[in-house]
Amino acid sequence: MGEVSNEARRGRRSKVARLIDEYDLNGIGAEMERRWTAEEDRWSLRELAAHFNQSVLEAALETEGAQLLDGEVENTYRLLTDEDVGSADRTRARRRLEREGVDIDAVLDDFVTYQAIRTYLKKHRDAEYEADETDPLEREISNIQQLRGRVDSVTEGKLEQFRDGGHLTLGEFRTFVDVRVVCEDCNTQYDVVELLEAGGCECAE
Repeated sequence: MGEVSNEARRGRRSKVARLIDEYDLNGIGAEMERRWTAEEDRWSLRELAAHFNQSVLEAALETEGAQLLDGEVENTYRLLTDEDVGSADRTRARRRLEREGVDIDAVLDDFVTYQAIRTYLKKHRDAEYEADETDPLEREISNIQQLRGRVDSVTEGKLEQFRDGGHLTLGEFRTFVDVRVVCEDCNTQYDVVELLEAGGCECAE
């Protein structure tokens, strides 16, 4: 698929699409789509976000002429983002990047979340993952989406019935069915489908 989307044609681009152009990450969109929709060894959205962010970091370093060793980008990314990394190690990593001429704060601001990757793949590239019948997570995502659709439809129908029957005052309206999951260990909150698609909460990191 091409990089041009309905969103782009309307003059609005996702953050991921913008960064692909800014960092000249040619081919990464197709690569992420291929890895996300693969029947075997499929990458999660979190893995794709880490891969994308590492590519952004690598491009920033290469722009400044840095000589990179094998595994250096991955290790530097870990030092910058892993919560288990000590402040002294993180500071040393930042200072080394600054010596290379990298605007590290700007690069960190350009890092994306797994939600941004999901939006890019679905809305920009029109990618869909065909659920494997043997994949319990994908099967339950489909079930939950169907249940939410039924709840939404029934609720909307009842509201229209009460309004038309004179039992309820209500103008034009829309209904939303939102199931949120709050992890009390890492203090993060997710839509249940996003949580399942991501493969876990922040505890997994």
